[in-house]
Amino acid sequence: MIRTLVIAGAAAAVILPGVSAEAAAIPHYKKPKVFGMKFQADPHHDFSKGLHSRHNGILRGWITEVRGGVAEYEPIRWKLSKEGHARFVGPPEYDVMAYASRIAKDMRFYSAYGCKISPSGTSYDDNASLGAKRCSTKVLLERTKRFGPAPALITVHKGAIVKVQEIFTT
Repeated sequence: MIRTLVIAGAAAAVILPGVSAEAAAIPHYKKPKVFGMKFQADPHHDFSKGLHSRHNGILRGWITEVRGGVAEYEPIRWKLSKEGHARFVGPPEYDVMAYASRIAKDMRFYSAYGCKISPSGTSYDDNASLGAKRCSTKVLLERTKRFGPAPALITVHKGAIVKVQEIFTT
């Protein structure tokens, strides 16, 4: 009985339109607070060993650079100023908290600002402030190159970035 369910599940993953077998196999990781005030910890990561992938899960962060199919990214946190303004910030200068992971060939990018290279309009979930419009990976890579890092939830699975969901900020 169990073997039949496993085979049926695998067959469904293969025939679902628009979903690859690899993407269908990604577990649902617990999402961090979108506007969390602390950097997320990765207690098993050794930053002294150079840039390498974060462990499986979802990081509130931003992609800082992309080279040869590998993205460098770092955690971010929501910071309130004394004047009452708020924004996302990365780690302090000289604080080594960066990761590097390959970009999965079927990575899913969900934009909060539409699918044009220059952000135009909005397309986000009102309840979570997360991008809801699926766009090509090319849009994400070109925006990062032109406009710099954008806050997002970055899902890493087996050493690869498999999903990026932009966080809407005003």
